[in-house]
Amino acid sequence: MRTWLRLITDQLPGTSWKRKMLGRRQFVALVIFILSSFVHKSSAQGVMLGSDSSQVGNIQVHAVYSNGNPAGRQLRVRLMTGPSTTPISENFTNEQGAAQFVNIPIGEYHVVVSGEGIQDADSGEFEVDRRKISQSIFVTVRPTGEGTAKQIEQGQPSVSKAALAIPARARKESDHAIKAMSEQDWAKALQHLERAIEIYPEYAMFYNNLGAVYGHLNDRPHEREAFQKAIDLDSHFAPGYVNLAKLCLQEQDPQGAETLLEKANQVERDNAETMTLLAQAQLLNKHYDAAVQTSRDVHAIPHQNLAVIHYIAARAMERSNRPQDAVVELQTFLTEEPKGARADHVREEIAQLQQKPN
Repeated sequence: MRTWLRLITDQLPGTSWKRKMLGRRQFVALVIFILSSFVHKSSAQGVMLGSDSSQVGNIQVHAVYSNGNPAGRQLRVRLMTGPSTTPISENFTNEQGAAQFVNIPIGEYHVVVSGEGIQDADSGEFEVDRRKISQSIFVTVRPTGEGTAKQIEQGQPSVSKAALAIPARARKESDHAIKAMSEQDWAKALQHLERAIEIYPEYAMFYNNLGAVYGHLNDRPHEREAFQKAIDLDSHFAPGYVNLAKLCLQEQDPQGAETLLEKANQVERDNAETMTLLAQAQLLNKHYDAAVQTSRDVHAIPHQNLAVIHYIAARAMERSNRPQDAVVELQTFLTEEPKGARADHVREEIAQLQQKPN
């Protein structure tokens, strides 16, 4: 039977160099583990990719005021699952206060609507299942500040100048690009994004999505250039930092990744996935105490499907000559992920560590 790490590396293209690093240098191969677990591809706006059509559904979110009027355009809609505060996808409302998410895997979700001029609003939990190909979710929002009655009556919240400046033609091209991305038609998505940027080259999200498309086209130089442009335009654009950090990890540059992830963590606090990547980079840079602390911070905030954070903490503890503490972390890993090849590997590691002297 192939080893657990071999199972991991086989998921990625171009892994011949990785296979030379198996055995006792497992901590280096951890980058492959995490990238193949939940961050293999760069993140784009408003689209879930590569799903079985029998296991997905579409969601149309409608942001409305209490009187039923649409809340207007350019409100941020974040799609989340469970107690996590980290969106698995996001989009922005159109002129009718609507935003669409396509090819969403079956499961339980909620959406949060936010934006300038309104209070954050949560839809509450709803289910995507195979019996409903498409469904509509209505979220009632409340305006903030003065002039709220007029705002409700007109159905037009105040939005940022940058958002208002996006021309309708550019927004339409972006919508076409997102649809093409949901269909994994990368060439078509690229064409629409290039047109959107030609019309309006000042919007960071356009470049972020462009980078994600280049990533699927295996064009690494243009992928990096697009993400860099996104953060050049908006120094508070956390997805750009995270996507650049993923590239650094794939290119065996954990120091660059750690710097970028620290910036992302400053911009957007308590993002469990970002912090998990940060802990990984800290481990690879031999910043063991920092990796353990970041792992503790992740464990203290709501998160799902991140048992790997305990594996990272265990590796850091083992490297710090704390084998028994590492065992505790690996046992916690098993409580969160008790089945599968990774769990089997963790059990083997526990047995090996328990034989070491204190």
